[in-house]
Amino acid sequence: MRPFFAGPFLRLLPVGFIALSLQRVLFAHHPVADVKIQLVLALVVAAGAGGGADRGAVAGFVLGLLYDLSGDTPLGLMALAYGMGGMTAGSLHRFTPDPQWWLAALFATFGAAVGEAAVPLIEVITGQSGWVTTDLLRIVPIVAVSSGLLCPLLMPVGRWMMGVKRKKWKAIAE
Repeated sequence: MRPFFAGPFLRLLPVGFIALSLQRVLFAHHPVADVKIQLVLALVVAAGAGGGADRGAVAGFVLGLLYDLSGDTPLGLMALAYGMGGMTAGSLHRFTPDPQWWLAALFATFGAAVGEAAVPLIEVITGQSGWVTTDLLRIVPIVAVSSGLLCPLLMPVGRWMMGVKRKKWKAIAE
């Protein structure tokens, strides 16, 4: 029981509920170019960019399940798509353990593009209505760029949510 209370889940759920509430109440009613900005996905990729691929996948899976439970999507659809997006954004840590803000935003943009593009593909694979159309050429870039722009603001929240400590520089002993 101790790993559950010491792990990120007690921080992940309240932040996820707040982000999901903002997503459903604020961002759903104020689209940009007829595209709804995905705040939950932006939080997932920010957590991945700040904490690594494994933490991004966990954040994506848990927040995606919350999204599935609050809406009309099949259980696990958004969890899988957001997990893929968080893992993609977290792959940045293979190159640098403490990325600069612009590099994290770039990887968050890639992760959000993967996460958003995965939704209709998973719907088609699972036999749902799937909206693999030319609208994806408009929707995915807008969601990806908006997530990349939100990443520097959401990365501290994502790091705290996943329990990631920033690296501290040590002085070299002479």
